[in-house]
Amino acid sequence: MHRDNEEVAMNKPQRLERQTALQNVDYNLGICGWLLVLLSLILTVITLPVSIWMCTKIVKEYERAIIFRLGRILRGGAKGPGLFFILPCTDSFINVDMRTITFDIPPQEVLTKDSVTVSVDGVVYYRVQNAILAVANITNADAATRLLAQTTLRNVLGTKSLAEILSDREEIAHSMQSSLDDATDDWGIKVERVEIKDVKLPTQLQRAMAAEAEASREARAKVIAAEGEMKASRALKEASLVIAESPSALQLRYLQTLNTIAAEKNSTIIFPLPLDILQGFLKG
Repeated sequence: MHRDNEEVAMNKPQRLERQTALQNVDYNLGICGWLLVLLSLILTVITLPVSIWMCTKIVKEYERAIIFRLGRILRGGAKGPGLFFILPCTDSFINVDMRTITFDIPPQEVLTKDSVTVSVDGVVYYRVQNAILAVANITNADAATRLLAQTTLRNVLGTKSLAEILSDREEIAHSMQSSLDDATDDWGIKVERVEIKDVKLPTQLQRAMAAEAEASREARAKVIAAEGEMKASRALKEASLVIAESPSALQLRYLQTLNTIAAEKNSTIIFPLPLDILQGFLKG
């Protein structure tokens, strides 16, 4: 990881030089190029005011226009938003959307570190940060970012176990966001956010995990019940010691029990039978 950070740091100056070179293109069209530009300008002036409708272009607030003059990017970078002018025959332009774009990563079958096959999908938020790089460095920035997101998702999840995938979604999303952002920097793309949407497990694995969870809950319930029985037996032992010290306490407890039964079940009649009588019969 440290080595990767050093490589990224070493590549940053090269990226900056490349971006600067694209933005400050040498505007040397040559003699033939300047003649064509001059002829286009003369044609525009001659055909006024009709040609003004062909030369005037408008880009919206969220768009930028990259102008190509005889195949070269026009100096000054992207144009817009608002009104700008081009020369007919020699100039062409491409509109680039600068808004944040969202796309879903299709479900990917991933083999985890502990050899479990899961299906994971996600969502990526990105925007074009540098319109010139997005046009000049790659054919289709949107399609490339989508494919790279799918590959990055599989690569990142392949190094995680099932438990880590289920519990560390934020860390996985952050790792994917960093990897995508570094890879798309040369394309003028800024990956703002990555989220893991759903992790689908095989049906057999779901049943096994459910059985394991149920068994674990039953084991905890038995332990809790055993602890309750132990505490209850200790309390009964202490109560018996108190009653043994004071025989009248047993009579009071008997009266309390009769009071409780009389309050709940009025039709029940209880005749107390002293235990001393039973002991006499047993001795005989």
